[in-house]
Amino acid sequence: MATYEYKCAECGSFEYHTAIGTAPSVGTCPVCGREARRIFSPPSLVRTPPALASALQREEASRDNPAVVTKTPPRPHRPREPHPALAHLPRP
Repeated sequence: MATYEYKCAECGSFEYHTAIGTAPSVGTCPVCGREARRIFSPPSLVRTPPALASALQREEASRDNPAVVTKTPPRPHRPREPHPALAHLPRP
């Protein structure tokens, strides 16, 4: 079902739902019964957020060509910090 928009000269605009390509160019206003012309209105499109779009693209690509891991990645080197409980002990 597609949504078409019509505009009545007296009552304003209203929507008409019908199959694609079957809407007449002139309709009848549901309020006053006068003729209403079909007007152009942009389609209602939903925009996917960029982060979600890239995640969906990666997921779809991994379905056909998954990345194969041959070894575990190296752990990041972090200097060892002393335990917080040992920080209160006297130092020589």
